[in-house]
Amino acid sequence: MAQRDHQDSGLRERLIDVGVELVTSEGTAALGLREIARRAGVSHGAPRRYFATHHALLSAIARRGFEELGSRVPAAMAGPGADDPRGQVRALGRAYVGYALEHPGMFELMFRHDPPDDSGQQGPARSPLRDSTLPMFELLVSLVTRCRAGAGDQPRITAAALWANLHGVAQLWARGSLPHALDGDPAASLDRLVDAAVEAHLPGRRPRC
Repeated sequence: MAQRDHQDSGLRERLIDVGVELVTSEGTAALGLREIARRAGVSHGAPRRYFATHHALLSAIARRGFEELGSRVPAAMAGPGADDPRGQVRALGRAYVGYALEHPGMFELMFRHDPPDDSGQQGPARSPLRDSTLPMFELLVSLVTRCRAGAGDQPRITAAALWANLHGVAQLWARGSLPHALDGDPAASLDRLVDAAVEAHLPGRRPRC
């Protein structure tokens, strides 16, 4: 029985691994259930033993993306400016945008408009998959709170606006809109855009961190 459980766990992880490979190399359109099963070397019905629906498998694949993104943040925040909350916000923002551009297919799956949850249901605003964004958001809120100590405003709203700004930077850069608009600007770079987003929401003229 233990050997069977180990084999089942191994195949489940293999299906997720194959999905990660597919979305990384070919994008979300390649994530058909039959194609994942074929690449994993199993029958097209085999994934149903481990995932109730196709969307449940996609959810497991997307969670890998959140885990990888989350693992990058501590290392990024430990670099230069590690003792400065605003510096940590910039580092978090650069890690977020950098991941989005390095893994566009996975990033799209993670933040698709109809995120699948573990049961295969779609659409609820509070899906388990969407809850995967909460730890990073709470970290951002805590950093904004430190930066705005005594300012008397709402750190969660500021954090949410900054997140939306960074997400927009990632998407518009990936689609070529920002590079086109900034063509010829010697100051144009992703790092400068991230820094500008942070400055817009956490301006240096406010009480310093």
